[in-house]
Amino acid sequence: MKKHYKSIVTGGAGFIGSNLVDHLVKNKHKVTVLDNFSTGRKSNLSHVKKKIKIINIDISIAKNLDKYFKGFDYVFHLAGLADIVPSIENPKKYFNVNVLGTLNVLNAAKNNKIKKVIYAASASCYGIPKEYPTSENSKISTMYPYALTKWQGEELLKHWSKIYKLPFVSLRFFNAYGPRSRTTGAYGAVFGVFLAQKLSNKPLTIVGNGKQTRDFIHVKDLVRGILIAARSKRKNEIYNIGGGKEISVNKIANLIGGKKTYIPKRPGEPDRSLANISKIKRELSWKPKIKINEGVKELLKNINYWSDAPVWTPKKISKVTKSWFKLLKKT
Repeated sequence: MKKHYKSIVTGGAGFIGSNLVDHLVKNKHKVTVLDNFSTGRKSNLSHVKKKIKIINIDISIAKNLDKYFKGFDYVFHLAGLADIVPSIENPKKYFNVNVLGTLNVLNAAKNNKIKKVIYAASASCYGIPKEYPTSENSKISTMYPYALTKWQGEELLKHWSKIYKLPFVSLRFFNAYGPRSRTTGAYGAVFGVFLAQKLSNKPLTIVGNGKQTRDFIHVKDLVRGILIAARSKRKNEIYNIGGGKEISVNKIANLIGGKKTYIPKRPGEPDRSLANISKIKRELSWKPKIKINEGVKELLKNINYWSDAPVWTPKKISKVTKSWFKLLKKT
């Protein structure tokens, strides 16, 4: 790539966003971060803050984003709300952030003739898939407002591409993990939960029997894929981006080490997750490089990052997830 591309990263103070910012700075991009710090952490950017521009802004209510996009080449749109149950409890908030926020970003990108928008989509759009590994052509089955709003953002991209000729690549993220994995929000993010418990010498709380699998992808592999998607000639495409392997929660717990305790399985959650990544391998020549044991070993070396993360006990989890069971059983 030519030197000094100008890139915007929405949600750049978050887990994936801040890792992406590191990668862009390393690749000589001039980076501007748009973030309202509702879930992102300023400390995630402290080591690069002199090399980037940071704008504290809420993309869902900003009336005019155009001025921030002027003269930029790429937009990496990672800002958004995650988590299933909070989206059921407050769907309007999720719609405003994930759909209207995306609409505002796309309008600003269109008006400033951005070269390409890279969108952080979600594998949650597949719901509980009928086929494994799950390909991009699998049936869309948005079970919760979070999944619905992330998919609607992707549909907006497709429409803006068709009507306004705005180039995009949408990457459907599977289960990302790695340095700075988020600790905010309701109980649920497995690595943040386990690492805080490990640091406090508390038992690791495993949901159900722990045999359920997830497709974990290290954030460094993920951001490398994001940058490859940006600089490639491919446009108006959708790609799964995951590890392409199933890993059980029990295995994650064993790799982290320590005592374990089992808590009730949550209804409505998939027992398996496995990405078919043949398309991104074939068309973008990308594949994951970091093995799960290597990734976990790295996290354990830097475990103090989670020193201020909430430490969940079975009792606390039972209290905070009481409404979850009620809500999830309805869906």
